[in-house]
Amino acid sequence: MPADPKPVYDFSDLKRWSEVTADLEPPAKLSVFGDPVAHSLSPQMHNPGLAAAGINAQYVRLHIRSEELADAYRLLPEAGFIGTNVTIPHKTETLAAMAEVTDVARRIGAVNTVVVESDGTLIGHNSDGPGFQRAIREEFSVDLSDLRILILGAGGGAGRAAAVQCAMDRCERLVLVNRTIEKAQALKDELATFFRSDRLEGPVDRLEVVPWDHDALARQMDHVDLIVNGTSLGMKRTDPQLLHPSLIQPHQMIYDMVYAPPRTRLMADAQAEGARAANGLSMLLWQGVISFEFWFNQSAPVEAMRRGLSGALLSK
Repeated sequence: MPADPKPVYDFSDLKRWSEVTADLEPPAKLSVFGDPVAHSLSPQMHNPGLAAAGINAQYVRLHIRSEELADAYRLLPEAGFIGTNVTIPHKTETLAAMAEVTDVARRIGAVNTVVVESDGTLIGHNSDGPGFQRAIREEFSVDLSDLRILILGAGGGAGRAAAVQCAMDRCERLVLVNRTIEKAQALKDELATFFRSDRLEGPVDRLEVVPWDHDALARQMDHVDLIVNGTSLGMKRTDPQLLHPSLIQPHQMIYDMVYAPPRTRLMADAQAEGARAANGLSMLLWQGVISFEFWFNQSAPVEAMRRGLSGALLSK
């Protein structure tokens, strides 16, 4: 009788993968690398998708430490993996371990999806930015290219990925906000080429860095359609306020990448001001969908993956 997978595997397991997972059915051919990784909801999202697509594989968690990462990638082809996702803290370090990296991943400066080719070549992708793009379209029925966007926490991680995607989609305007303003300025310099055009400039710059303070943000709000929280602030009740509610205008859309709790303080403040708001669950779903598409070169069973993800959150 097939065995259930372990909640978390580790590097010692990966070194003996065929032996350790011999009783698994379907075989474990996909994973998420992280440190820590036990919290990841990716198996609950991907396994229903794999089953719905009729693919004979399952998805597991692998706890990989930084000093084990390079060797772990070398082991993936011989262990029969199709690919892996990558989460904190390995996304940036993974770039150097890939034989090839897509343009999107290189611009974002991180890999969150690895494809193992049939010859063992490892290709690094990033689905965070494209996942954000599809999430905004789903939540608000609008494309990034039509929006003036302000990103809180644009200096790194998911906020940086969103900023790069906004620039690549040639959004109308992009405002980068970060506690460490030097990081936002460095990102502005990287993205400047996307905002050069012959068209007449409006009353404000199309690409701008502003400090994270009330007065500076207040001067931006008449020229912003979408406000994005790219930080983890909002997961705890004790977290500081991201924006004073008086800054939020009724015409604006608020996208909070935090998805637990499902209605964050930022979302509640936005809705109280008459603005539309959504949490980051849709981005989590769509980055998973895009990873599936990278691995299998076919459309993903989105609704099966959505149900799996929603069920996992309800059971927490």
